[in-house]
Amino acid sequence: MRQRIALEVNGKLHELEVEPDELLVDTLREGLDLRGTKKGCGTGDCGACTVLLDGKPVNSCLVLAASAEGLAIHTIEGLSGSGALEPLQAAFVRLGAIQCGYCTPGMLLAAYALLAENPHPTAEQVRHALAGNLCRCTGYQKIVEAILAVAGTEGIERGERGAGPSLRSRLAGPQVGAPGVIGVASRRGAEGAGPRSHAPAGAWSARSGSPFNSRGGPA
Repeated sequence: MRQRIALEVNGKLHELEVEPDELLVDTLREGLDLRGTKKGCGTGDCGACTVLLDGKPVNSCLVLAASAEGLAIHTIEGLSGSGALEPLQAAFVRLGAIQCGYCTPGMLLAAYALLAENPHPTAEQVRHALAGNLCRCTGYQKIVEAILAVAGTEGIERGERGAGPSLRSRLAGPQVGAPGVIGVASRRGAEGAGPRSHAPAGAWSARSGSPFNSRGGPA
């Protein structure tokens, strides 16, 4: 039986009906037409479906849509509030961190979450944060270079174009693993895996302003 829920996506509240077992990635893509969130492996390994829940990167292919009710969801469509590229997006373009582009939305969101918590990461910390995001084109080095190029700069630390508080403060929020958040899987368990949030004990899992605008998409 379908259930009615309200999801806050990119600062805008959406009321919609979902199936009890409907995944967040499908709700975003099919229910809200936010197709920047990509579907890849479907098992939480590739990171193409990464979104932010209360500022934390999660694999939306492993999150039940209904469990995201009451949380702030941010997708790639909400990154640009003015129509111009954000500093991190511009760095990806300038430094050749984009080729086919399929992994790019997830990479950008994972990078924003990292810089919100740590504005001055080392190259090793960047690689660790991106361990759950796979890229078959770039070899990762250009992606790491693009993130380091803007880390700790005026645009990341204090906000761009009069946007207000810093990215770090604007993305700060409760931990995704709080009670009631179902199906948030960890990043891959391989050595060096990055800090994807874990599902709460016993939760269902498929495996066992802001820099975001308020219109649900780019300006």
